[in-house]
Amino acid sequence: MIPPKKTVHQAYLDLVARGALTSDPAQLEATGHFDRVLGEVTATKPKSFLGFSAKPKSVRGLYLVGEVGRGKTMLMDLFFAALPIKQKRRVHFHEFMDEVHAGISAFRKVARGKNEDADPVEAVTKPILKSGLRVLCLDEFHVHDITNAMLLDRLFEKLFAGGVTLIATSNVVPDQLYKDGLNRQLFLPFIARLKEETEVVELLSSQDYRRLKFAGQQVYAFGDDTRPIMDRLWLRITGGEPGHPGVVESIGRQIPVPLQSMGAARFNFADLCEKPLGTRDFVRIAHQFDSLVIDDIPQMDRTRSNAAKRFILLIDSLYDRGVKLAASFAVPLEQLGLDDKTAFEFQRTISRLNEMQSEEYLAKGLRDAASPEPSLAP
Repeated sequence: MIPPKKTVHQAYLDLVARGALTSDPAQLEATGHFDRVLGEVTATKPKSFLGFSAKPKSVRGLYLVGEVGRGKTMLMDLFFAALPIKQKRRVHFHEFMDEVHAGISAFRKVARGKNEDADPVEAVTKPILKSGLRVLCLDEFHVHDITNAMLLDRLFEKLFAGGVTLIATSNVVPDQLYKDGLNRQLFLPFIARLKEETEVVELLSSQDYRRLKFAGQQVYAFGDDTRPIMDRLWLRITGGEPGHPGVVESIGRQIPVPLQSMGAARFNFADLCEKPLGTRDFVRIAHQFDSLVIDDIPQMDRTRSNAAKRFILLIDSLYDRGVKLAASFAVPLEQLGLDDKTAFEFQRTISRLNEMQSEEYLAKGLRDAASPEPSLAP
């Protein structure tokens, strides 16, 4: 097994040294819990029997709980980057459960899935385990609907038995998951399993760092010479980190991200609204990043009808999720939309853009916006 080049603790201290983070005692303590998992996973090797490799027993994972803006996702990302194995995956909890439900639905449509003794959970988990997955990182773990509540125990029973280690972040301690939900007593075995298979760690930081990034900032810029303004905003949001290219996984394909860093992403308008993207793609982006910077949003006349429709969908997705937006516009907001075909929808978009630059909106945490059904790009 390849040892980690850098521990989570070391990676965190590097960010502090570069000025990207302010050292926080609670975050610093949490790095030790991540490094415990990191060390145990990298020290565990697959066992060989008669020439066949058996999957190693899962390492006890981590369930990191804390209020919004305390750095849970940032710490998970540092862990994921430090983990020197390929058999790992990091995904938002909503997206993962969407995939599970889609897999179950597809299985029930085939002949084998219509048998009375068919096990759709087995059908869904089998390819996951066959892929060799060892570590599953789920961001924003929470349970609100009965469909997920009734599925989770059997799903994770099989994943844990197959050697998968779970790393999760949440705003809710396990005992409060699905609180007051219908038939909650049927959900209690999953809570017990979750507490047995993960170490529950509370991130008791007193500071909402996400809120600090935008405090007192003018997040929109208008006119021609806006690049320097957006560059300064980007560095403030990322703590001075320039960022690097990345991708967002969406419906089996990859959406390029020109720059991403510290939970934020930077796009040009054309990257998002002049490409064949739709609601599902924008929701994926909204779940992957807490802040977006969008450069060069043009005035939208009849020649940009499709781009305007995508822009409306994009802003709806960001707004519903509570994502923070910094953006540069060619013209003032009230002059942004000139296409009669989108005039009505654009009025709602302008209203939302106005709200999204308010102190009240910028001070709020992310909202639990569930993923929609797949849709075609406009």
